[in-house]
Amino acid sequence: MRPLAGKRVLVLEDEPLIGIVLADILETAGCVVLGPAYDVPQALTLLEQDDVDCAVLDVNLGSGQTSAAVADALEDRAIPFMFATGYGEGALRSKDRAKFRVDKPYDDFQICDTLRKCLADQST
Repeated sequence: MRPLAGKRVLVLEDEPLIGIVLADILETAGCVVLGPAYDVPQALTLLEQDDVDCAVLDVNLGSGQTSAAVADALEDRAIPFMFATGYGEGALRSKDRAKFRVDKPYDDFQICDTLRKCLADQST
């Protein structure tokens, strides 16, 4: 059984190569990847235009921008999400520190396992 099969996952990652690798990991797990979006406006557009089951968000998007606005929009819609960051818990807003997170560099198992937990947590 592939628990992530068919899940529509929004990916927000400002580094194109990392975004492509992350999308590949998720597609291999059977997900439908939305994006990757490289900035907040792209991510919010995808969120408005598509059905989203869950999301993987980079925290620091460069030039002083973060994914906080996207996290808030997902939360408002009760869509589960997780963070993938190279900056650890300290990069997260205090209200986001209880959210699921993987630290970069991550591997396929960490991403998929954490995303499964994120989805399971939301359904309980």
